[in-house]
Amino acid sequence: MLENSSIISKSPEIMGGTPVFAGTRVPVETLFDYLKAGESIDDFLDGFPSVTQEQVIELLEEIGKQIIRIVA
Repeated sequence: MLENSSIISKSPEIMGGTPVFAGTRVPVETLFDYLKAGESIDDFLDGFPSVTQEQVIELLEEIGKQIIRIVA
C-alpha cells in the first residue's frame, strides 16, 4: 500500500531493499525507533535532514488510516 509511493520506496539497490523514505536512504524503521525511544519527530528530522516533515506526517496519517480500516 505504502511501498513505492511518494512516502516509501523499496529497491534492492537501496539499503538492500529496506523500506526507506522516498528519495532518501533513511529507513522508515528509524523513525519508529526514535519514537519508541521517546524522541520527538523534530529530533528525528534534525538527525535526518533528507527526510521532510511532510513525509513523516503523511506516513503517520496513512498508517493511522490503515489501522482504522483494519479494526473497523
